[in-house]
Amino acid sequence: MNLSLSFAPLIPALWLSALAALSLALAAFFFLRRMRVAVWRLFAMALLLLLIANPSIRNEERDPVPDIGLIVVDTSASMKLEEREEAARTAAATLQERMGRLDALDIRTIYAGTPGGRDGTQLFTDIDAALADIPMDRLAGLVLLTDGQVHDVPENLSALGISAPVHSIILGNPNAYDRRLVIEEAPRFGIVDEELTITFRIEETGPAPDDAPRTVTLRLDGETRATARALPGQQGAVTVTLPHGGPNVIELEVESAPEELTRQNNRAVTVPTGIRDRLRVLLVSGEPHAGERTWRNLLKADPAVDLVHFTILRPPEKQDGTPINELSLIAFPTRELFALKLDEFDLVIFDRYRRRGVLPLIYFDNIARYVEDGGALLAAAGPPFAGPFSLYRTPLANILPAEPTGEVTEEGFRPELTGEGRRHPVTAALPGAEDGNPSWGRWFRLIGTQPDEGQTLMQGAGAKPLLVLDRVGEGRVAQLMSDQGWLWARGFEGGGPQAELLRRAAHWLMKEPDLEEERLSARGEAGGLVIERRTMADTAAPAEVISPSGTREDVTLNESKPGLFTATMETGELGLYRVEQDGMTALAAIGPANPKEYADVVASDEKLRPLTEASGGGVYNVVLPGNDPPAVRRVRAGRDAHGSDWIGLRDNEAYILRGVREVPLLAGILAITAMLALLLFAWWRESR
Repeated sequence: MNLSLSFAPLIPALWLSALAALSLALAAFFFLRRMRVAVWRLFAMALLLLLIANPSIRNEERDPVPDIGLIVVDTSASMKLEEREEAARTAAATLQERMGRLDALDIRTIYAGTPGGRDGTQLFTDIDAALADIPMDRLAGLVLLTDGQVHDVPENLSALGISAPVHSIILGNPNAYDRRLVIEEAPRFGIVDEELTITFRIEETGPAPDDAPRTVTLRLDGETRATARALPGQQGAVTVTLPHGGPNVIELEVESAPEELTRQNNRAVTVPTGIRDRLRVLLVSGEPHAGERTWRNLLKADPAVDLVHFTILRPPEKQDGTPINELSLIAFPTRELFALKLDEFDLVIFDRYRRRGVLPLIYFDNIARYVEDGGALLAAAGPPFAGPFSLYRTPLANILPAEPTGEVTEEGFRPELTGEGRRHPVTAALPGAEDGNPSWGRWFRLIGTQPDEGQTLMQGAGAKPLLVLDRVGEGRVAQLMSDQGWLWARGFEGGGPQAELLRRAAHWLMKEPDLEEERLSARGEAGGLVIERRTMADTAAPAEVISPSGTREDVTLNESKPGLFTATMETGELGLYRVEQDGMTALAAIGPANPKEYADVVASDEKLRPLTEASGGGVYNVVLPGNDPPAVRRVRAGRDAHGSDWIGLRDNEAYILRGVREVPLLAGILAITAMLALLLFAWWRESR
């Protein structure tokens, strides 16, 4: 039986309070006047108030329900270190057995903290989801089995939304040694071919093996580029030159020690974007022609291009008696351009050039060496290329991949892609050629050549070479065997992708990574890893994927487009993935490049202690699987919920109300009769 006294006032509580106050005032008046019947009148007023309050005895039928104890097991990546994972399984089994002996207690166990695309150990995110199914009046307490490296701890207990005790059992050795590298400052952008400085700091926890400086290695796109040395706790710096535009994956790694917990946090990654500082192009036109303006407009339209353009209007053999001081021409600074400042240009273009004695042969020899040392040359041929004054009749013949045959085809033809052209990134999927049958306009001149080296990507009439690319030493060369590309720019017969073709060719000449014909790349996309292999071969070998934790997996690539092999794999870890194939390496970050999960892996109660103590719970350390977790007790609300070797789960005395029976204490007629009798008795005593 659960008996209690309840009231159901016949008038509003405010009026009942006012009536009680009036009764007290009258009683005080009666006592001050020393009236003989004051007591009887007080009894009558009290009986009236009690009658209006309508008291009754309440009997509730209750069914007790068990409380719920929640065990939370951390399954994040850092729990795989030391013997934490095994210790968590052992402690969870022991706690379940001990809690199972307690009366009126249900046990629930959840496994939480796995990132699932989130950065760091999100333990309380999973706890919130579990608490959504638990009535708060039945929650007896939480027991956390974790290494303490939790990254979503609420600021206070009210933010968690519970009033039950939270107990933290820390798994792992708090005095373990670990070394980690932190990038303190790294620019997000850098100028190509200029030095970039990255500052870092080496942090160590626990007893260090020695006090010697540590070696830090810098890798750029998987290749070692520089090293530096720094003492733990002090700032270090390393410099590197960005070799290309776009993303540059820079990885810093400090040497490892056999005593440390993990090597995962010995690495840190930054991905600065390379920006070219004013691409310098030298354009030399052999003579005025219809396509010259097209070249100039194309190059001047790009604000990142610094163009130097010369057109040879007056060759040395032209003598007409005009005084030199009356010629409004700019003298061609041949020595300055081709002897003193040639290395300052990123690309040299010869447009329909013919030998006229303007450039001595020694300058062409300089250009050949410039290309072999890493420069870029684009030769757009016109009819002079097939004659005796051809550019091929210079030292450039050593670097040009196609030799003229002396033939010039003057008939309409539609440029087409060769088998290599459909696979090469410079010409693959050019607008208008997606289905293999280009819908471009025609050209009407083709210079006959015989390629000795390089790759023929486009062809014209009679399957003769139209565009040939080649590598020469450290540099690159491109030959375009027609001077009629301007027809596409003018929209003749629908035009064609002239600007896109020349843009790709120029960027390939300047070694843009996205246009390399043999290239391995990887990127994170929708929580997975996308691998792409660009190759001129018909097949691609499996790629080996190395996860942030060091596990290796072979992935088969399938051809999705000509020359492009792709694969997508699911990933279960956040961090930097390394993909290796045929001696090439690609890096890709899934989620943050430097995940919080490995930022600090030494077991610690620092993050959880404030919340645990605020809830009335306790903090305990279980270093090895052989150490037992604390004992478990039930405690009443308001009592201590932990001790030196035990944890308490609150007894909420929760129940389900099945029925209620109420019996009035005062019957209406009897109460009124008693009240009237008291009033009459008081009047009778007063009248005597």
